[in-house]
This record gives sequence, structure tokens and C-alpha cells, in this order.
Amino acid sequence: MLQEVTDADFADRVLTSDKPVLVEFWATWCGPCRMVGPVLERIADEHPELTIVKMDLDANQGTAREYQVMAAPTMLLFKDGVPVANIVGAKPKAALERELFHSGLLPSPTTNGVVTSV
Repeated sequence: MLQEVTDADFADRVLTSDKPVLVEFWATWCGPCRMVGPVLERIADEHPELTIVKMDLDANQGTAREYQVMAAPTMLLFKDGVPVANIVGAKPKAALERELFHSGLLPSPTTNGVVTSV
């Protein structure tokens, strides 16, 4: 299960993390959020080099407002305390891994990090 972050501990747990952090902004009333949660848990299990947390939009409106989160689910990827990618909507595992690969944080999802040509 993914750990929750709040407005109160967001800076300590996300912005000052020494690892990249993917934050899923979700809500209890959001059907697509319930679909993406298990996908993010699988990615978190398979990629320990990345921290994945979730934040309840309704209970933590300050952080959502600060980062202009307007829809659920929205995933923001932070590296060195700076948002480097924004993913809106429920996506399958392969699409999320592609986004993380394009952000330079994961090996290629199609080659498992193996260079097949030079």
C-alpha cells in the first residue's frame, strides 16, 4: 500500500527526498483513482529507486492548489524538489512507465534497461 502524504509533511517527505518522488493526487470519490492505485503499487514494488506516495485532494487542498492540480488522478513527479513531469488521468502500467522513462528516471520499459544497439 502506498504511503499518504499531507500538506503538513509534503515538504519533508517529497521536496527534500534524495530519491525522485511520484505523488498521486487522488480523491475517495474518484473512480479512475481506484484503478490507478494498484498500478502505482506494482511500479513502486518493481522500482525501489523511485518513491511513490499519494495525497488526498479533499483533505490537502493547499498543496494541490500550489501545484495547480485540477483533476483526479493527477501524478506529479518530483526530482530534487522540483516537479519534472505531470501525468493527468488513469493510465495503464506501460504508459506510466513510459512517462517515467522519458523523464529519465526508469530504464526503458521495452528493453528492461538493456542497450540493444549503439
